[in-house]
Amino acid sequence: MEDPEQVRARLEETGYLVDDGLAVTCYLALRLHRPLFCEGDAGVGKTALASALAEALGAPLIRLQCHEGIDASQALYDWDFPRQLLHLRAAEAAGVRDADRLESELYDRRFLIARPLLQALQTEPSVLLVDEIDRADDEFEAFLLELLSEYAVTIPELGTLRAEVPPVVVLTSNRTREVHDALKRRCLYHWFDHPGFARELAIVRRRLPGVSARLAEQVTALVQALRGADLVKPPGVAETIDWAEALAALGATETDAELAVTTLGSVLKYREDMDRARGLDLTAVLAARGV
Repeated sequence: MEDPEQVRARLEETGYLVDDGLAVTCYLALRLHRPLFCEGDAGVGKTALASALAEALGAPLIRLQCHEGIDASQALYDWDFPRQLLHLRAAEAAGVRDADRLESELYDRRFLIARPLLQALQTEPSVLLVDEIDRADDEFEAFLLELLSEYAVTIPELGTLRAEVPPVVVLTSNRTREVHDALKRRCLYHWFDHPGFARELAIVRRRLPGVSARLAEQVTALVQALRGADLVKPPGVAETIDWAEALAALGATETDAELAVTTLGSVLKYREDMDRARGLDLTAVLAARGV
């Protein structure tokens, strides 16, 4: 992609709307082969950006979902021990006694199980999504930093495997903890905030073209109001889309306060937030937007 405007256009063709700042950041990530670090609340479009980039580039999306305790064998590679054992037994049955030959055969690439990180290094082109890096621990962060610095990994039995064309890397964080500066400095950074009414409405209309314009406006207005209600977990754009889709599935082309309350489970996931939402004057919210 030749410039930020082309990046914007290609992403919008996939249904993902970007502002000027994000279009420039994505362009630089592609041009400079730098990882893109996306931080913000859950549901604001961080993971969806990786999917949109993969579609725009015509490349496979390879996803690594981080979690507490994740290690290199889960993220990078492992050996297929059952197949190695079967091969060893077959060799012994055939009378093979050469220990060096057996060892070299056991650690052949056919027995290597490539996990997401190695898959991304070996797939050209590809988009690697490292999702929720804030859920991993410090040791995994350090390991990831080293890998992203060289886009290469050394496997003792096979040597160094290096990506000829580095994957496009998107890291996401919900900021449940601070990610170390060393990893962030390696990346281009973008903070994902909740969009304003007009932008969020445009996203809903783009993602759900079958939903009536009035219903999309009403749901967007209600979600914007909920975010200002001091909730435990303010809803993201993903929840706005879920809510509009749920109402449309009920056959609604518009909503009122009563119907909105009965479908709050589509957008809120905490009892405290449900109670607070029921205490809001949703009728007034709809009236204030003229929808």
